[in-house]
Amino acid sequence: MTTNMSSNRHTNTPRTLTQALIEEFHEQREQADFVILFTAIQQACKNIASAIRTAPLDNLTGLAGTQNSMGEEVKQLDVIANDYFIDALMGCERVCAMVSEENGEVIQVPKNLRRGPFVVAFDPLDGSSNIDVAVPVGSIFAIYKRTTDSNEEVDLQKDILQNGNSIVCSGYALYGSCTTIIVATEKGLNGYTLDPVSGEFVRSHSQIKIPKKGSIYSVNEGNEKTWIKSTQLYVRDKKGDKDKGLPAYSLRYVGSMVADIHRTLLKGGIFFYPADIKSPEGKLRLLYECNPMSYIMEKAGGKAMVGYKEGRVLDFNPKTIHQRVPIYLGSSDDVDDVLKIMKECESN
Repeated sequence: MTTNMSSNRHTNTPRTLTQALIEEFHEQREQADFVILFTAIQQACKNIASAIRTAPLDNLTGLAGTQNSMGEEVKQLDVIANDYFIDALMGCERVCAMVSEENGEVIQVPKNLRRGPFVVAFDPLDGSSNIDVAVPVGSIFAIYKRTTDSNEEVDLQKDILQNGNSIVCSGYALYGSCTTIIVATEKGLNGYTLDPVSGEFVRSHSQIKIPKKGSIYSVNEGNEKTWIKSTQLYVRDKKGDKDKGLPAYSLRYVGSMVADIHRTLLKGGIFFYPADIKSPEGKLRLLYECNPMSYIMEKAGGKAMVGYKEGRVLDFNPKTIHQRVPIYLGSSDDVDDVLKIMKECESN
């Protein structure tokens, strides 16, 4: 049985990620640059997946003894993953600048190297605090075109601090029982799983669409006492209310954004990390966490909002490279339910 399944898989020759990108961007002037750039991202993800698999054997599960740009303790694998991304993107010669969660400042490509037309913002290893207990983790990235002339210096405001509507492509890699890259472009959302035989990312999820409504909510409920009132009321409703005719949702929270979003994307429901007393601006970072995931969610037919008054995440203009924002994203009906409660709280 196993042999037949394997034979069918290779006989059908599914499309690889590289083949799909060549086809999708064939009419665009930057096609070759974009494919080369994404080849570098694929290689970084393969290297990270390999490092994670052997981390316990190589004693790489502990802290590195340093802090990242946000003052958070860094795992050894955070450093390794960050280096893989930077080295791959520098080496492909298609990037002019990068923003990483692990670096306090913009990473500029040196003048002695070729500077390409793209800016990449990334979280090299999301959920790394879970590495010690073998919970799925991931990488998140967003690709933007630089807006200034290639002969000029990269401009922080014009090239780096673009809002999410300027994204050319975003995605995430999930490192779990298998390694899967989810890729969102203007034409939709597809998933590609790493084939250990060929070493290629092969299409495994075609034109992903999130259900309009789900039955799962995903949030760190340990922060419930510090949430804003509307979030508290929303979660209370998600626990079910027979008098209101509200069914009970299931709570699922991994603590790795990539893992939680991946489940939400495929099963439906809602993921949120709201503002609270401790973090009035939210916890997740706009450029390399919220924007990429929001672009993905909208391409799947879902919604991603900062709040009722603040609007879409992708419309939010970043002021700093590590800016945080609250976020609610997932099935459109579920996000609308949150906004409805926010509006009611605002008017009372």
